[in-house]
Amino acid sequence: MLDANLKAQLKSYLERITRPIEIVASLDDGAKSQEMLALLNDIVSSSHQITLDTNGTDARTPSFALNSPGQDIKLRFAGLPMGHEFTSLVLALLQVGGYPSKATEDTLEQARSLTGEFKFETYFSLTCQNCPDVVQALNLLAVLNPNVQHVAIEGGLFQQEVTDRQIMSVPSIYLNGELFAQGRMNLEEILAKIDTSAGDRQAEKLNAKEAFDVLVVGGGPAGSAAAIYAARKGIRTGVAAERFGGQVLDTMAIENFISVQHTEGPKLAVALEEHVKEYEVDIMNLQRGDQLLPGKDGALHQVKFASGGVLKAKTVILATGARWREMNVPGEQQYRNKGVAYCPHCDGPLFKGKRVAVIGGGNSGVEAAIDLAGIVSHVTLLEFDSSLRADAVLQRKLHSLPNVTVLTSALTSEVTGDGQKVNGLRYKNRITGEEINVELEGIFVQIGLLPNTEWLKGTIELSPRGEILIDNRGETSIPGIFAAGDVTTVPYKQIVIAVGEGAKASLSAFDHLIRTSAPA
Repeated sequence: MLDANLKAQLKSYLERITRPIEIVASLDDGAKSQEMLALLNDIVSSSHQITLDTNGTDARTPSFALNSPGQDIKLRFAGLPMGHEFTSLVLALLQVGGYPSKATEDTLEQARSLTGEFKFETYFSLTCQNCPDVVQALNLLAVLNPNVQHVAIEGGLFQQEVTDRQIMSVPSIYLNGELFAQGRMNLEEILAKIDTSAGDRQAEKLNAKEAFDVLVVGGGPAGSAAAIYAARKGIRTGVAAERFGGQVLDTMAIENFISVQHTEGPKLAVALEEHVKEYEVDIMNLQRGDQLLPGKDGALHQVKFASGGVLKAKTVILATGARWREMNVPGEQQYRNKGVAYCPHCDGPLFKGKRVAVIGGGNSGVEAAIDLAGIVSHVTLLEFDSSLRADAVLQRKLHSLPNVTVLTSALTSEVTGDGQKVNGLRYKNRITGEEINVELEGIFVQIGLLPNTEWLKGTIELSPRGEILIDNRGETSIPGIFAAGDVTTVPYKQIVIAVGEGAKASLSAFDHLIRTSAPA
């Protein structure tokens, strides 16, 4: 099942386990069961501390459970955890085998202290880059706390369950039989949702912190660079982020970050956070900005967060990034995650053999249509303008595909459905004025970005597009408050540009500090 290179890597990792691991597999005579058996035999051959029992009787077949003698761990993989999920499998083996997690001690203690009964089920696809974070977080929770069960289910293999539960987006997380959440979540986010007192404790921690010299709001490429440059100056630096990595977490292939020929968004996000942690930076996750309170006459600036906590700082760097722009048409919100999706890599496999639409004719939209064409039965691409805006090489590839229809001058006006899921869309031909219905099962929206600045309106000067107006030093309309990255008016929303802008804003903040604190 595994090639020689993967076997060697796996054997090296499994040398770290400190207690035996029992694998109990539930198999049948099918081809997927034979693949799973081959994978499990490769795992057993990689460590003398791992045993395999193939007499499991779980209802989901093929599947396998991981446990350790003397422990009470309820962790199961239903389907083959390959692709992006192979890392989840390796981590699960290590943690079941006693290898410690890298999560903070506060987070681990919060996980161990949970009381109640938590039966989690996560539906994932093998091409979903958002799914491993959820699977790994819930696996760790199951290892740490005997009150937690977790089953990671490959949606492509258990299609009947996907159909019965009308799952049209991954990761989809169920808790005790009810839908708990959809989309990327880490362990801290999951704990915050099930531990009802966590928010109050977080707010208390924020309020107790001393003022920062530089407070960075946002943990994407711009925020990471700003934090590193500030910390290297030896000044008190903090980063408050809703999710570290920002929109990079939702990016699949990255091939234009100079000196790195190819990487994936989640890998880059991990590298960014690890680099920031090399310095004395106070990182505060799960913090969404709610209000900016500028200091006057030399007073400290304050940032209030949705958690209720408030942080103070001499200078602030706003790097809250952007998010996918929505169509804002009737039916979009009603059928979000019920056929309306924003990540073709994550959710595309759930639409195998079905008809889908892609909204947007830029690079993202055309790339999505090309990827989906290899999975679904037919793709209809709709572009508002009179021609596509994607690079020529992408357009040539798109037009070469037999199962793709391209519609230009098309204004999407409504998402239609049967009350449970999408069954089509309505668009207006901008040339003829004709209203046309298209029958389909999925819609992937790829129409650009929207800056995360709603919480700043009325406080700081914004452009008509909602972007933060900055000068050539990254300073905003308020002295001592800077901004960087996709949230600003800087053109060309690229990772490499955001990194440079973050560094520039940080240097400007430092310059502001030394000038305003200098004696008269």
